[in-house]
Amino acid sequence: MQDNDGLWEEVFDGYEDSKPNGPTSIGLDISLPNVEHVYGIPQRATSLRLKATDNGMSPYRLYNLDVFGYPLDHPGGLYGSVPFLLAHQPLRTSAIFWLNGSETWVDISGTWAVGEFLLGKLVKPETNVRWMSESGEIDVFLLLGPSPKDIFRQYSSLTGIPSLPPLFALGYHQCRWNYEDEDDVRSVDAGFDAHEIPCDVVWLDIEHTDGKRYFTWDHKRFGEPIKLQQDLGNKGRKMVTIVNPHIRLDDDYDIYREAKQAEYFVKQKDGQDFVGNCWPGPSSYLDFSNPSVRHWYADKFSYSKYKGSTEFLFSWNDMNEPSVFRSPEKTMPKDLVHYGGWEHRDLHNLFGYYQQQATAEGLINRSGGVHRPFVLSRSFFAGSQRNGAVWTGDNLCKWGHLKTSLPMLLSLSICGISFCGADVGGFFKDPESPELLVRWYQASAFQPFFRGHSAMSSARREPWLFGEENTELIRQAISQRYALLPYWYTTFYHAHCTGEPIMRPLWVEYPSDIKTFALEDEYMIGSALLVHPVVEQSAKSVQVYLPGNDEVILFHIFKITLFIYSYATCGCLAASFSGAAAVPLMQCTCYQHAGTHFADLRRMIG
Repeated sequence: MQDNDGLWEEVFDGYEDSKPNGPTSIGLDISLPNVEHVYGIPQRATSLRLKATDNGMSPYRLYNLDVFGYPLDHPGGLYGSVPFLLAHQPLRTSAIFWLNGSETWVDISGTWAVGEFLLGKLVKPETNVRWMSESGEIDVFLLLGPSPKDIFRQYSSLTGIPSLPPLFALGYHQCRWNYEDEDDVRSVDAGFDAHEIPCDVVWLDIEHTDGKRYFTWDHKRFGEPIKLQQDLGNKGRKMVTIVNPHIRLDDDYDIYREAKQAEYFVKQKDGQDFVGNCWPGPSSYLDFSNPSVRHWYADKFSYSKYKGSTEFLFSWNDMNEPSVFRSPEKTMPKDLVHYGGWEHRDLHNLFGYYQQQATAEGLINRSGGVHRPFVLSRSFFAGSQRNGAVWTGDNLCKWGHLKTSLPMLLSLSICGISFCGADVGGFFKDPESPELLVRWYQASAFQPFFRGHSAMSSARREPWLFGEENTELIRQAISQRYALLPYWYTTFYHAHCTGEPIMRPLWVEYPSDIKTFALEDEYMIGSALLVHPVVEQSAKSVQVYLPGNDEVILFHIFKITLFIYSYATCGCLAASFSGAAAVPLMQCTCYQHAGTHFADLRRMIG
């Protein structure tokens, strides 16, 4: 029943939420006996294992927001949300999928003092999870495993398997806000060739457009976009351009004119188009919850509609939480109205999911279904793995953000979002020393999505700008990635078939090894490679744990030297090894599981 007298109005941060349908909320408490390790519910910049929130810590929040330079070790929501929680113990893995797109809070409490006695009785672990959402109805799935890989199979049967990306998307991507013009792009392209550094994709941010009108080009800067793409394509490279969901108010802009005429924008409660502020200034926002809008939008990626695009051009969806400047929490007011009469509060966390879905559809359709799409999205929800890749947003060029990227990506991965990565080097600020950049490249070369990116306020950061020695080290890191492309592609294909994560915590492969349950600084790529990146400044060694329990599981230290790729047995390590491994600046600690084999790709340049 709608309230028209303002009875339920609230003011938050100076902005009014009219709540025309009155206050609503739903919730459910679930107890997990014998469980003390729970994971998931991304996105957040904190530990892989979820912490108890009944000790003064705020509940974990799932609410997609544009957070510049986000704080670390904080339970607040970031750019995307996946309301999926895994509970793991040595004998069983189970999971909870809370299907709700509104603002959601997750409160975690329990008894984790294993082996202690209380009133003469042995305390058994138990975790209690309280789900609270602002609107919707209770739609919850309990997955019973019993193994981690069973959980991934069950979850993907509900939300979909990861799409199989084109091979080029697994290589190295070079991005910046912004490459200024065609000459700048050609200079960067030539720089990779001159320095013999592999690169598959060059990206263009918002400044390539005509006044932030997406699907257009600034022809003073990019006079021949088709020729530019073709020249890159002839070298085996691709280009990606940004396409955001806000549409500049301009009657001479065909996208705006058509959408306004067709009533395709999100509405205010009085039925007028919502107007917010973003990069172009006053803008309206496409209502991607409407299937007709998604089909219309997808058609805009056809070669005839997106003038200046070719088969070498792919897409990037940013600012799609959605980001609205000078608005509550820099996003849409909750009382806006979407297709079907739904308030924005009901489906806020789905906005970016729907845009990426429409973009992927457009890239598939433009080739008649022949070519696989590549779409990167900043915002996401459960099921976004069907549409493309995501990244961890606007991180900082700091050691703490490098370190936190590992649990962030692991959390995404076990929640279905396999194709994920973090901006190499951090988006904001400059590296305090080249060591940070070298270590970041070494770590990201062993993560699913591999892109260097930085803000216009940061100094240029192409890989060859930090001296000959550091250029060589970065070249080696990127070359490691290319040497392993056959293994990466096989692992992506396996994820596409099974729903298993590409980058995975050790307990996925060794579910009964209790020592792996809290590890977040080392991980597996598929089932054959164990990686322990260096994420501490001036580190001379890292503490490595090689699992195995009672079985005899051996790992060989895995080395790749530039242009000479070899599997060097630098020691045969017995099961359950724990100790220090030396980490000179020229290497990332990586181990290959004994008994596994795979091809390497020798990328000989020159």
